[in-house]
Amino acid sequence: MKVNLFCFPFAGGSKYSYNIFIGTAHGNITIAPIDYPGRGLRFKEPLLKQIDDVVNDCFNIIKDKLQHPYAFYGHSMGTIVSYLLTKKIIDEGLPKPIHLFLTGRGGPAVVYGETKRYQLPSDKFRAQIKEMGGSPDEVLNDEDLMSFFEPILRADFQTLEEYVYKQTPPFDIPITAMFGSEERVTYEQVLEWQKETTSKLTVKKFEGRHFFIFDHAKSIMDIVAQRLSVQLV
Repeated sequence: MKVNLFCFPFAGGSKYSYNIFIGTAHGNITIAPIDYPGRGLRFKEPLLKQIDDVVNDCFNIIKDKLQHPYAFYGHSMGTIVSYLLTKKIIDEGLPKPIHLFLTGRGGPAVVYGETKRYQLPSDKFRAQIKEMGGSPDEVLNDEDLMSFFEPILRADFQTLEEYVYKQTPPFDIPITAMFGSEERVTYEQVLEWQKETTSKLTVKKFEGRHFFIFDHAKSIMDIVAQRLSVQLV
């Protein structure tokens, strides 16, 4: 049975960020990457800076596509979008995802306590982006490209850094959470996802920094396929 895997981007990402998954996904998984407004195919649309607006936008995109078995994948900012979108779908009484695959962030209750990076002056903001990795030097060193991407990144950082967790009853959907060995996310923070589900949480650590997903795309897709095949037996 085929499963749609809706993929939600990280800060500054677009649907094209997950092209690598399209080439490594198993045949029974259809990769369905989502664009937030202001990037990718939607680059002419106004950027969103509040998490509820982002979630509502994603809901409107996929709400008519939920009758077929589906799962969510989100990296970093995409984990929070996946989590809140799942809550909204349940509240709306629609078919819920059969699994959440979440990478690069601890549970939504985790507070990282950083300063508001989206308010930093340009030089310090760009230094933060470089430190995170994941952005090619050709982009970081190109003023025209950075002038285009910086507002997108600031909007996404604002979306994340102004998000306030609200405790709600856990759902009953399995979660597989993955993180990099050299990123700021700790194993204990990843375990916080267990608070959000009464079902099983599986945790996997990969070698690498925050964007380890690009070095381990095939392994991640193998895990996705294995988890989904067990559920659909």
